[in-house]
Amino acid sequence: MSLNVIRTAIPEVLIIEPKVFGDARGFFLESFNQKVFAEATGLDVSFVQDNHSRSGKGVLRGLHYQIQQPQGKLVRVVRGRVFDVAVDVRKQSATFGKWVGVELTEDNHRQFWVPPGFAHGFVVLSESADFLYKTTDYYAPQFERCIAWNDPEIGIEWPAMEVAPLLSAKDQAGSCLSTAELVE
Repeated sequence: MSLNVIRTAIPEVLIIEPKVFGDARGFFLESFNQKVFAEATGLDVSFVQDNHSRSGKGVLRGLHYQIQQPQGKLVRVVRGRVFDVAVDVRKQSATFGKWVGVELTEDNHRQFWVPPGFAHGFVVLSESADFLYKTTDYYAPQFERCIAWNDPEIGIEWPAMEVAPLLSAKDQAGSCLSTAELVE
């Protein structure tokens, strides 16, 4: 098995394309293999939690991160289509406040590596989407923070949306990058 690893404008953030074997019956792919992942990416990470969310069209989740127990996330879509974003919130980083995004779909099978110290969010572009992700640390709600999805300091270029995004109360109350509690 092999992976195609695409470096983004922020070198630590990766787009990963697994090898897909398809025929008239459907397809097969190995969604994760620790050894192959480490060899292809150069990352030695351990995942401790798997999560699955389903969201409807226009739902925007994020931009979430943890100030302690920062989570690396390996994310993918198994049904539907989303635009996924990673924002560097490490104060001392050369790419602090920069973002990269990628479209993840059930057809392109891409995965997105969001390293610890990055805020993460996505918007659903299809009627609904099933979103799966592995994390390198446990969810710790007391350390979770949220940056506003539309913070002009960051300037994420979200895809055109037919209506305003649907946000949770937590996401509606997101901070601006300049006032947010950040990862050291």
